[in-house]
Amino acid sequence: MDEKRQPLGRPFWTFWSAAALANLGDGIRVAAFPLLAAALTDDPLAVAAVAAAQFLPWLVSGLLAGALADRRGFRTLLAAADTGRVVVLATLAAAVALGSATIALVVVAAFLLGVGETVRDTAAQTAVPRLVADAQLEKANGRLVAGEIVGNEFVGPPVGALLFVLGAAIPFAVNGAALALAVMLVLALPLTLSRRPADDGATAPAGADDGILAGLRWLVRQPMLRTLVLVTAAVAAADTTWFAIFVLYARDALGLGAFGFGLLLATGAAGGLLGSFAADRLVARFRHRTVLTWSMAVTAGVPALLAVVPDRAVAVVVVVATSAAFAVLNVAALSIRQRLVPGGLLGRVIAASRLVTYSCTALGALAGGALAAYAGLGAPFVFSGAVAVAATAAWWLASRPDTPGVLGLR
Repeated sequence: MDEKRQPLGRPFWTFWSAAALANLGDGIRVAAFPLLAAALTDDPLAVAAVAAAQFLPWLVSGLLAGALADRRGFRTLLAAADTGRVVVLATLAAAVALGSATIALVVVAAFLLGVGETVRDTAAQTAVPRLVADAQLEKANGRLVAGEIVGNEFVGPPVGALLFVLGAAIPFAVNGAALALAVMLVLALPLTLSRRPADDGATAPAGADDGILAGLRWLVRQPMLRTLVLVTAAVAAADTTWFAIFVLYARDALGLGAFGFGLLLATGAAGGLLGSFAADRLVARFRHRTVLTWSMAVTAGVPALLAVVPDRAVAVVVVVATSAAFAVLNVAALSIRQRLVPGGLLGRVIAASRLVTYSCTALGALAGGALAAYAGLGAPFVFSGAVAVAATAAWWLASRPDTPGVLGLR
């Protein structure tokens, strides 16, 4: 039987179930954290600090998480990270239930949960090559992205909001319970999977264990992968540029209320789910270089339509197309890194890539607000289109087979 058509196997689906529970908990927290912050304070800066505290750990501890992922078995790291998060959530839920929670406690809890997430997410991405055959990476990553979208965007947020209405402490307790179940599933995986080196055919270079910056240094020396990280970060920044002000655009240009905006986002999530399931088939038919090129162009380029045609139907096309393309982009780019990066450096390269991406995403959000304030709500969409042209061209040129230093790319 063709290796690509073989079942992903019980260990992978056990791992997937644990990841799905963790993502469900993350989605619950997406709604519960801002609701709790708003219930504790009317200060916009304090509410924003809770959101920032969840992303700051990637800048502070991301590279360290990558080094840990390269030195410890993923099974141990996943269990430890989620157990730590269970403790934090239990403490927060108790404080909320007893009426002793403060906005400072919420900020600290958000930061600590973010630290655990950096460790978990990095270790999880290094686990996939150990769980499935090389030819199944796109399929496996696509299923994981689908589970992430369902948990983070479809199910988690509305469940989190509903649970918060029933009791402010309940969503955090449920989040903790979901993570506890995830820990049990991870511990059910065979120890041999965590210890076995990734079957990627790559040999770690000399000095692979020389610190948390080793992955970053290795990435800098690889022209094609370096460009891939930079252009995907640019595309992510462009996507955030317009999405950061999309709620204002939907209200002022499209005339949508809160319910209509939520429905529009849910429609976009459906596009992301479709893209995650189609990614492996697209790569199999058109290969990575072409799929990445088109997914970059669609993700960052299609939003420019809303600068020209502020119409609800066009908005639906934009959110569905960009969400689907971004899911394909994530699956294809991650699979390339898992396949081409030496096993002893994979965690640190993934962490370095995410550090660049999250930094650019934060800058993209700030740029979107500034552009909208000074040039109008349509400006971020135009900016996104310009980034699409530049990023797509840069990737196409850097990934040519005859480019010196380019690693093998299917």
